[in-house]
Amino acid sequence: MSMEYLVKVEESRPASDGKPAAGPVFRCIYAKDGLLEVPAGLESPWKFFSDSALKNPNNKMLGRRQLTDSKVGPYVWLTYKEVYDSAIRIGSSMRSRGLNPGDRCGIYGSNCPEWITAMEACNSQAITYVPLYETLGPNAVEFIINHAEVSLAFVQETKLSSILPCLPNCNSYLKTIVSFGSVSSMQKKEAEEQGVSCFSWEEFCQLGSLDCELPPKQKTDICTIMYTSGTTGEPKGVILTNGAIMAEVLSVDHLLFLTDRVATEEDSYFSFLPLAHVYDQIIETYCIYRGASIGFWRGDVRYLIEDAQELKPSIFCGVPRVYDRIYTGTMSKISSGGALRKKLFDLAYNYKLGNLEKGLPQAQAAPLLDRLVFEKTKQTLGGRVRIMLSGAAPLPRHVEEFLRVTSCSTLSQGYGLTESCGGCLTSIGDVFPMVGTVGVPMTTIEVRLESVPEMGYDALSGLPQGEICIRGNSLFSGYHKRDDLTKEVLIDGWFHTGDIGELQPNGAMKIIDRKKNIFKLSQGEYVAVENLENTYTRCPLVSSIWIYGNSFESFLVAVVIPERQALEDWAATHNVTEDFKYLCKNLKARKYILDELNSTGQKHKLRGFEMLKAIHLEPHPFDMERDLITPTFKLKRPQLLKYYKGCIDQLYSEAKGLKA
Repeated sequence: MSMEYLVKVEESRPASDGKPAAGPVFRCIYAKDGLLEVPAGLESPWKFFSDSALKNPNNKMLGRRQLTDSKVGPYVWLTYKEVYDSAIRIGSSMRSRGLNPGDRCGIYGSNCPEWITAMEACNSQAITYVPLYETLGPNAVEFIINHAEVSLAFVQETKLSSILPCLPNCNSYLKTIVSFGSVSSMQKKEAEEQGVSCFSWEEFCQLGSLDCELPPKQKTDICTIMYTSGTTGEPKGVILTNGAIMAEVLSVDHLLFLTDRVATEEDSYFSFLPLAHVYDQIIETYCIYRGASIGFWRGDVRYLIEDAQELKPSIFCGVPRVYDRIYTGTMSKISSGGALRKKLFDLAYNYKLGNLEKGLPQAQAAPLLDRLVFEKTKQTLGGRVRIMLSGAAPLPRHVEEFLRVTSCSTLSQGYGLTESCGGCLTSIGDVFPMVGTVGVPMTTIEVRLESVPEMGYDALSGLPQGEICIRGNSLFSGYHKRDDLTKEVLIDGWFHTGDIGELQPNGAMKIIDRKKNIFKLSQGEYVAVENLENTYTRCPLVSSIWIYGNSFESFLVAVVIPERQALEDWAATHNVTEDFKYLCKNLKARKYILDELNSTGQKHKLRGFEMLKAIHLEPHPFDMERDLITPTFKLKRPQLLKYYKGCIDQLYSEAKGLKA
């Protein structure tokens, strides 16, 4: 294997003592002499911010659009100095409410200047911030407040109404609520009845002062505890230290320095991916480190592109769903421009694609066509974007290729987890053969594949496949109060991601499967499929069910073995005279069972994305003869997918046909 982008730092090891075989340990070539370390003197992300505020006090830092009488105006900005002063004041107010270094503070709301200000206030005082968000399911906010022992929470005005009803169940820890905006007297009263004080942003600022002494900070301090959905049951609190977060941010800088251009004060970033997730938070921290400006969206997906066009960002982070919308929007514009323009566009597209495939960098692939043809497509995001990043789910290859050709920007697809502090693998923006992969390790980590014999993945074969394992300086320190879960995934210093990778000949990694029965839909929601199957089998019409979804699709489909008697009874009452095998093909029978399944789902409070969109009825039970189940009747998912592949594709195209 000529791995031009990797260096081997340790040999592979054969399987032994019940441990599976593991491939060699690799680093990326940009870290061949050693992993990136956080230099002395940098103790906390607070230093990134305070240094930028000192260096560029009057630079624009955080911006949002002014809304007046349903009309929306331009971006209005707070400077680095203004945000710095607010953060110091708010930090000092938190101390006056009894919070000390190491205590925990919640932040609950959509992306906005107050979110970042609250985060920096926590950083200034070495207080651990804990993002709160409701997509983890009902009661998640309450669970996190109690589990992390959150004593003060910053809450967006519109979320106050959803946090106040939780108070009776979490007021043993939570004593103070601070609104991002104002608070009504009714809301104050409701909180006070539960022994919780409630402040508006302005009132809270007044409690603090600008001349408070900041506590010393250390790399080993816990910066944030980020909760993430587990395979089953409760959310897990991922502990990230100051050191891990700084290492990740410096690694982003390091890679941009070597392969692109680092961010500067001239750059601006468009913030719409949730700050409660690690992906957006790392990028915003990077922008702050570099003194760039951050403009927030309005919080409404319908106006996403409009906000971007107003801001004209130079750095854009998205998820496949957003890039897919840009792709379909652009394609329909081109098609509606008439046959001749479509023909010219295709010619230009293929010419530039050919040059990229030959290895020419983005800027030199077709500069004339960039000006004549792709200038228009570049305007979709405001015309200034120079770095695009994609993560959270796999980017379909045709979309990635389209963006690399038409956006006049480099595009890197990355892979990471909350546990790896965001990106742990990233493709290099100007290396075209990395299309369709998640690239190479960041400069803070080492990676190896471990065989998964039960799924047929061999880390030692000619095309190595196996579970991606990572170790290094930007990893989490464990799950909060859950040593049992930490021990399951951190083995001998290696974090086992649960994702199956395939190492390409050039050293780039391709994600090909998921080890645990948990997967992500295209909008980034996690689905724990075994739980769902257990819920749906409570439906009396079903004897067994295999649910399938993947991260290129936004919904779930299933293969269902119906209860023969129940289906025949239904047929009798509806005067359908077919035998069982044909009944399974009957559209009305399929719809009947699908509706019953979904009403079972609703009864058990499943969320919208956990509902089934289409099902196939199978007359023959899953059996060992066809290798679809284990001797203990566990479903063999990879084998089921292989066996029912045609069926699944059919279900997806059917369901999409219905939706269109």
